[in-house]
Amino acid sequence: MKKTHTKILLVDDEPDILEIVGYNLTQEGYTIVTAVNGKDAIAKAKKELPDLIIMDVMMPEMDGMEACENIRKIPELTNVIITFLTARSEDYSQVAGFDAGADDYITKPIKPKLLVSKVKALLRRLKEKEQNSETLNVGGIEINREEYKIVQDGIEIALPRKEFELFYLLASKPGKVFKRDEILDKVWGNEVVVGGRTIDVHIRKLREKIGEDFFKTIKGVGYKFEV
Repeated sequence: MKKTHTKILLVDDEPDILEIVGYNLTQEGYTIVTAVNGKDAIAKAKKELPDLIIMDVMMPEMDGMEACENIRKIPELTNVIITFLTARSEDYSQVAGFDAGADDYITKPIKPKLLVSKVKALLRRLKEKEQNSETLNVGGIEINREEYKIVQDGIEIALPRKEFELFYLLASKPGKVFKRDEILDKVWGNEVVVGGRTIDVHIRKLREKIGEDFFKTIKGVGYKFEV
């Protein structure tokens, strides 16, 4: 996972925290989005589809615990990593945080360098989680990554390797817009890509084999998978 493609949602009602934490993570190359309360966090999470959410507990309108529970119910955010960053250090608060669906619980104050290290560790966990997920079920389609097999409506669909990898990438986060350079990086990597229309050709073939309506073109940006 390249940091330039990693999006982090920071949620806190204190502007100073958003500024300091946001600055340090931006310096590491991460894309930062901010929210000021639980309701705002849910809306931003749905729109931005972050890889990681760092959230305070005590906030106006809706606290972090309730926001976390709601975010965990959103299908397209199934794999998002959520950690609380809060001054509340009581054991019962930490237990409540994990019960709400958090992956980690970090107490304030924390030195910026240590926070950055924790963020890197959490993102490694996300990468491992994605790599270990052998089968996806989305939009009535079963995608078996280990066997390079797709089954739609009980019918197995054979895809060449790059078509499969492109399809798996888009389907892994329904609703997320994958930019063209991100697709090239994750599907083709350092391999030589012949012509600038390679992605478009592969998308056209996927539409023919799987269905036109699943693949949406975002003009001038990239593609997303919709169910």
